[in-house]
Amino acid sequence: MKRYGDRAALACLDLDAPLGRVTAVLGPNGAGKTTAIESCEGLRRPDSGRIRVLGLDPERDRAELRFRVGVMLQDGGLPSGAPARAVLEHVARMYAAPRDIRELAGRLGLDDFARTTVRRLSGGQRQRLALATAVIGRPDLVFLDEPSAGLDPQARIAVWDLVRELRNEGVSLVLTTHDMTEATELADHVVIVDHGAVIAAGSVAELCRDDAPTALTFRGSPGLDLAGLRSELGTGATAAEREPGRYVVTRPVPVDPALVATVANWAAGRGTLVTDLASAGTTLEDVFLELTGRSLR
Repeated sequence: MKRYGDRAALACLDLDAPLGRVTAVLGPNGAGKTTAIESCEGLRRPDSGRIRVLGLDPERDRAELRFRVGVMLQDGGLPSGAPARAVLEHVARMYAAPRDIRELAGRLGLDDFARTTVRRLSGGQRQRLALATAVIGRPDLVFLDEPSAGLDPQARIAVWDLVRELRNEGVSLVLTTHDMTEATELADHVVIVDHGAVIAAGSVAELCRDDAPTALTFRGSPGLDLAGLRSELGTGATAAEREPGRYVVTRPVPVDPALVATVANWAAGRGTLVTDLASAGTTLEDVFLELTGRSLR
């Protein structure tokens, strides 16, 4: 339990992150996930409840956990006036057997901005440096806050590959993310948090257990006005542009030829040729929105 004044940020939140697995903690803004993770990291003190990290109390056993737990904060928590390479080297000297700095810097592309001070790094560069400092000490457990935020596709692939490699080495990783693709690609275990409590947990397959495809994806001209399509699809259906030129249509019932024809005819009426048409089952984003709602927080 954790309260801020009259507001309960955490209320009976039961979070379990299996050893040697990637656990994704998902939730809308203000759901309590950051407070929960910072309590596990020893950065906040809960008002009540019991926390154990690697079997230890994160407050009482902070000194022992410091060398076994890596933390990547979204804002980095890095010294703004120091060069990137110097920061990584400084952190590495705190550990008895750190990872090879040259190898880690190379795979995360840190050499390109090694002499640039932290304050002058782009958001994506700062993210990569923060990840490097979190794993340089060969921790048993790593907390990652939005690890791919602000990264270009090449850097995101490099970060995801490193996360998978750490998991295969037996490291436990807990990541918070708003990127459902990231959670789907990386997570062995997903925990969805809202209003300070866990409202669903399981593997991606377990959470998306509906075998019947209820989503239809397609490519077309970017920036299509989807209002008319939504009205043709009927109650409960949605249509959205996930990225420029890539669209997804979802509805409560399975995809059928009639839906495909509706989408194709609608697009043709606007001079757009539908390509890469495909159906898919329930996605993690579908489950997340169903559980937490669509209203803005």
